[in-house]
Amino acid sequence: MSIRVVVADDQDLVRTGLAMIIEAQPDLEVVGEAADGLVALDLATRLRPDVVLVDVRMPGLDGVEVTRRLAGPEATDPLAVVVITTFDLDEYVVGALRAGARGFLLKDAGPELLVQAIHAASRGDALIAPDVTRRLLATFADQVPAVPAQPVDHLTEREEEVLALVARGRTNAEIAADLYVGLSTVKTHVASLMTKIGARNRVEIAIWAYDTRRTRGPWHG
Repeated sequence: MSIRVVVADDQDLVRTGLAMIIEAQPDLEVVGEAADGLVALDLATRLRPDVVLVDVRMPGLDGVEVTRRLAGPEATDPLAVVVITTFDLDEYVVGALRAGARGFLLKDAGPELLVQAIHAASRGDALIAPDVTRRLLATFADQVPAVPAQPVDHLTEREEEVLALVARGRTNAEIAADLYVGLSTVKTHVASLMTKIGARNRVEIAIWAYDTRRTRGPWHG
C-alpha cells in the first residue's frame, strides 16, 4: 500500500518538483496539492493522508500554524506533518517541532533525505536535517540540566558510537559508512537508543548525548 502525501507550497515550481520526487518512489503517492495554508488544512482534513508536507511561509495560513492544527496537542486526530523550507531560521525550526512536526528539512536537503523524512513520519518517527540538528544543539547548549539523566538500560559500546554520530548530525547512511556496518544495523541501534533513553526523535537523542556529556559539542566544529 502506498504512503499518501499532501504537498503544500505556494511556489508552483517547487511544489511540482516535490511532487515529482515523491511520485517517482514506488511506495509514495501524492493525493493532493495546495498553494496556501488554508487549502492545505482543508485538503489534509478531508483526505486524511499519511503525511502532509508543508512549507513554512504560505499565504492564508503559515506552515507552523497548519502543523499545529493538524498535529499539535489540540488536534483530535493528529496527522504526520513534515515541514520543509528555504528559510534556515531557528524560530521556524523550534516553532514547527513544538507545533508537532515529525520532520524538518531545508529545500536543498535533496531527494533522498526528503523521501527518508516522509517514510519516517509515516512510521511515527521523526527526521530532522543534520545541519538543523547541529544548530539546534548549539541553541539549546545553555539549557541542559546540570545532572545528566541515565538510560533505562545500559548502552552497549556500539550504541555509544552511534549516539555520538547522531549527535554530530550524521544520517543513517553516513553512520553505516563510518562504522562499516549495514544500514539496517544502524536503524536497529537508533531504535534501541530511542527506547533506552526515552527519546522521540534524533534531535532528542543528540540533546541527550550532550546532557550526559557523551560527546564534545561537535556542532561547534
